[in-house]
Amino acid sequence: MAKQTVLVVDDERNIIELARLYLEQEGFMVEEARDGAEALEKIRTLKPAIVVLDLMLPEVDGWEVCRRTRAKSEVPIIMLTARSDDVDKIVGLELGADDYLTKPFNPRELVARVKAILRRYEKSIQPGRVIHLGQLTIDPASREVTLAGQVAKLRTKEFDLLHTLAQHRGQVLSREQLLNLVWGYDFYGETRTVDVHIAHLRGKLKGSDAEIETVRGVGYKLVV
Repeated sequence: MAKQTVLVVDDERNIIELARLYLEQEGFMVEEARDGAEALEKIRTLKPAIVVLDLMLPEVDGWEVCRRTRAKSEVPIIMLTARSDDVDKIVGLELGADDYLTKPFNPRELVARVKAILRRYEKSIQPGRVIHLGQLTIDPASREVTLAGQVAKLRTKEFDLLHTLAQHRGQVLSREQLLNLVWGYDFYGETRTVDVHIAHLRGKLKGSDAEIETVRGVGYKLVV
C-alpha cells in the first residue's frame, strides 16, 4: 500500500522536523514548504493526501493559501495558528479549513487528527444511498445537495455535516457527537468548529423546508 503524503507548511524548521518525526513514525511520507507560494505549487504538483498549514507565512499567508486551494481542491487542511484567538480559527474555517491546532501543539495530537480526518475523508467519498427529505435531496455518490430543485454549493465538511444530520434526522446530536461522526475524533470541548459550520449550513438552507434546530444545552437536529 502506497504511503500517504502529508504536506507540512511552516517557516519554522523545528515545527516541520517535529511533525516529520512523528508522522513518519506512523507511516506517512512528509513533504515540506517554507512559504505560501511554495505551498501552493506543491499542493498543485504533489497532490498530497492532507495539508498541515501554518497561517503566518511569508510570501503568501495561510489564509490566502487556504482560499486559493479551496477554489480548486477539496484536499483536507489542518491549520496551525500561534494565537488562541477565535478570530483566526473562525476565518480559517470559513475559508474551508477542516480543523485547527494552536501552537505549541502536541505532535501526537497532530498525528491523531491527521489520521482521523483522512479516515473521514476516505469514507465520505464512498457512495451511499440518496436521501430525500421534503425539498432536500442529498446524493452521497455525487456529493450533491439540491434544495427545491436547485443545486446548493457546499464545502466538504458542510456536506458531511448535513449528510450526518440527515442520516439522524429528528435526532438531537451533541456537538461532541457531531465532531466524532463528521471529523472522526473527540475534540475535548473545542466545539467552535461545529458552530461555524452549522451557521454556514443554516444560511444555505434558507428558503427550503429543511432547518437545523438548536436544542439548548444539548445540540442540533435536522427537521423538515
